[in-house]
Amino acid sequence: MKILVHDYAGHAFPTSLSRALAARGHQVVHAFAGSLQTPRGDLQRHPADAPTLEFREIPMDPDYPRFKYSFRRRRDMEIRYGKAAAEFVREWKPDAVLSGNTPTETQEPITRATVEVGGRFYYWVQDFYSLAVDKLLRKKIPVAGGFIGAWYRLLDSRQFKRSSGIVAITADFTPILAGEFGVDPDRVSVVPNWAVIEEIPVHPKDNAWSRRHDLHDKFVYLYSGTIGMKHNPAMLLELAKKFKDDDSVRIVIVSEGIGADWLRRESAAAGLTNLLLLPYQPFAELPQVLASGDVLVGILEEEAGVFSVPSKTLSYLCAARPLLLAVSKQNLAARITREHGAGITVEPKDMEGFLAAASFLHASPEECKEFGRKARAYAEATFPIEKTATTFEKILTAKP
Repeated sequence: MKILVHDYAGHAFPTSLSRALAARGHQVVHAFAGSLQTPRGDLQRHPADAPTLEFREIPMDPDYPRFKYSFRRRRDMEIRYGKAAAEFVREWKPDAVLSGNTPTETQEPITRATVEVGGRFYYWVQDFYSLAVDKLLRKKIPVAGGFIGAWYRLLDSRQFKRSSGIVAITADFTPILAGEFGVDPDRVSVVPNWAVIEEIPVHPKDNAWSRRHDLHDKFVYLYSGTIGMKHNPAMLLELAKKFKDDDSVRIVIVSEGIGADWLRRESAAAGLTNLLLLPYQPFAELPQVLASGDVLVGILEEEAGVFSVPSKTLSYLCAARPLLLAVSKQNLAARITREHGAGITVEPKDMEGFLAAASFLHASPEECKEFGRKARAYAEATFPIEKTATTFEKILTAKP
């Protein structure tokens, strides 16, 4: 069977699905966008990969990172990318296309092309792009924003109807799909996201990466991943201010883009020397990066609610380190952290609670060790790819 796994963002965990499906004898192309400023997975073939696996980078305008926060310029680039991806679909003629992490207007030509060549399209719902755009534009330009938001909702509704099936990463999405887009819940398969635990072994704190950055003998609060419109970098800045007089503590941010740029300016203005900003690191170094943290930090704005499940937190769970999340308590990542004893969660606007939790973790090595043990235990029980690959294989090969 010819399967196209299209992960626009090029994240790590979808690559493990493509590898597993190819190992089962399917002809798999794993496609992704070039030129994005986001954490990337290992997007190239390995000698051990099945011969039926191919990675394909679909070109994105190289100026995209510069205009990421310009709605008009970004939209134009995303539409052109979608058309290029659709051309590949027409050329390769896959039997099934699984596409996620993809903006609404980018997804539109991909869904159309799949149907045109007689393939089955499966919408992999990682979040609700159209609802986010609708909410944002209604705030910025109330009247026109409502019309634009309605257009994005209409496109998503059409794409859901065009799909042979819909894969949601949490059951929380099913009522949203039904209420906002009229999707029959029977058409929705829930498959939670995962982390590539096979490639994130537990490393000691004192490792080559931590030594390179002089972190091996410091207490490190580590944030690794996107800091964008759904995040509140001020919490990380306040964390650095809280420990500014303690030379044994570092706040390390591995990120790029608007949030990282803001933190760089604000930390310099505040004269902070304990906040270290680094660009995205190669995926092969991620295990050592995460191991360098004593506490792994995640932040998500209250507005995101259940709409977004930060994939960084799933990788955090593999590292056997405690999590500190400022995330809505209804969010799946927060629920996993609380219910499995992997760390502490606070509400996104609870700065006092966030800083108090950070202080508690700094002063509680035994509790941190237990949080980390439980985090890794959850990851080992949940993330191995074979069970997930079986679920996806059943979805993608079933006749509608």
